[in-house]
Amino acid sequence: MKVSFYTLGCKVNQNETGALQQLFYENGFEIVEGAEVADVYIVNSCTVTAGGDKKSRQWLRRCKRQNPGAVTVLTGCYPQAFPEEADEITEADIITGSSARSRLVAHVQKFLQTQQRIIDIVPHTKGEAFEELPAENFVGHTRAFMKIEDGCNRHCAYCIIPKARGEVRSRAPESVLSELRRLVETGYKEVVLSGINLTCYGNDNGSSLADIVEAAAEVEGLERIRLGSIEPDLLSDETLVRLSRIRKLCCQFHLSLQSGCAKTLSAMNRLYTPSEYRSVVAHMRELFDHAVFTTDVIVGFPGETDADFEESMSFVQSLRFLKVHVFSYSRRPGTVAAEMPEQIDEQVKAQRSKAMIAAADAVRAEVIHEFEGHHEEVLLERPISKSSFTGYTKSYIPVVVAAPGYRSGDIIPVTVGEFDGQRCVATLTK
Repeated sequence: MKVSFYTLGCKVNQNETGALQQLFYENGFEIVEGAEVADVYIVNSCTVTAGGDKKSRQWLRRCKRQNPGAVTVLTGCYPQAFPEEADEITEADIITGSSARSRLVAHVQKFLQTQQRIIDIVPHTKGEAFEELPAENFVGHTRAFMKIEDGCNRHCAYCIIPKARGEVRSRAPESVLSELRRLVETGYKEVVLSGINLTCYGNDNGSSLADIVEAAAEVEGLERIRLGSIEPDLLSDETLVRLSRIRKLCCQFHLSLQSGCAKTLSAMNRLYTPSEYRSVVAHMRELFDHAVFTTDVIVGFPGETDADFEESMSFVQSLRFLKVHVFSYSRRPGTVAAEMPEQIDEQVKAQRSKAMIAAADAVRAEVIHEFEGHHEEVLLERPISKSSFTGYTKSYIPVVVAAPGYRSGDIIPVTVGEFDGQRCVATLTK
C-alpha cells in the first residue's frame, strides 16, 4: 500500500515525519510524494498559527476528493491542543496527538480491517517519558535530523506549544549516541540536534546540552554537529565555553529573539531584554570563530506601536543576522496574547512584515559578502548538473560549486566566491 505524508511546522515535526515514514516502510508500506495518489494520507500538523490548522483541514479534504476510499490521518500538535475541534473534522478517519506516534501503523492497519474511526489523543502528564522514534534514513536529505528533546515548561504569551507538547523531557544520552552511530554507518556526516526547547535538554535526566554535544563529538565518523533553536537566557557562561571547545560544532546558531523591543518582549513573557540578548551574542562571537546567527521575529504583536516596531527593526539590523525568519503575529485561541487589547490590523502586520524582511535581507547580503574569499568546507547537497551541487558551509553560507567526482553527502574544501543574491559561487580548493 502507498502512504503519503504532508508535514507542517518546525524541524521537530519534520524529524517525526521521517520517523513515521520509516515505521510505515518497515511495515510494508511504500512511501510516495504528496502529489501521487495514495492509499493512506497522513498530515503531521502544526498549530502554532490558525493558518496551520486551516492548511491541515484543506489537505485532508483534498485527499478525500482525490481518493475517496483512502485512509486519512490527522496527527500532531493540532489535535493534541484542540481535540474537540479536531474531532469535528469528518475527513479524518484517524486522529492522534503528539504522543504515542508508534501506534499509528497499528491504527491504520486496524482501520483497514474495521473501517471504524479511531481517535487516540493521549493527554500529556507530568513526568512522562520521551517517546523514542528513531529515524535513520532521511530520504532527500544529506544531513540527519535527530530530535533529542520534547516539550517546553515556559509559557510565552503567544504560544500554544506547551499545551500541544507537554513538559520538557529528554532522550536518554545512550539512546542518542547509539542512533548517532547508526546514522554514521548509514553515511551521514552531519547531524542537526533538535527539540522543542533544545536548551533545556537534560533538565529531567541529570544531563545537559553541553554534555550531549561533547559526547556526540566523540562519535567516530561524525564530522559536523549543528544545533536547532536555542534560548539566549538559558545559555550559561559555562555552557558556552564548553560548546566553544567542540571543533565539530557548527558555529551557526539559531538564537530565538521574537522582538528587539523591550516592551514587546516583556508583553510576550520572554525572559530576557534586548540588552541581555545582545550581550549573549557578543559573548558567543568572542568564543566562536566566524559565528553567525539566525533568528525568528514576530511583528504586529498586540500593543506594538510604530515606535516599538522601529525599535525592534533597528535592533535586528544591528545584530547582523545571517537570516531572519519573520512572522506576522497570529492570534491563537488558548493563549494569553489572544485576549490582549490593542490587536493589530492585518494590513499593518503585512506592512511591518514586508519592511522587516527587506531590512533583514539587506543585512543578510552584507554578512554573506563578508565570507567571499574564505576557505571553507561545504556539505554537498542537491545536484544541479552531473558535476555541480548546492551546499552549505559550517557557517550555513549557501554555495554552488562544480565538484566532478564527488556526490551528495560529501564534505569538500572550497573557496567562497561572489554572492549572486541566492548563493555564493564557490570553487573547489585543491
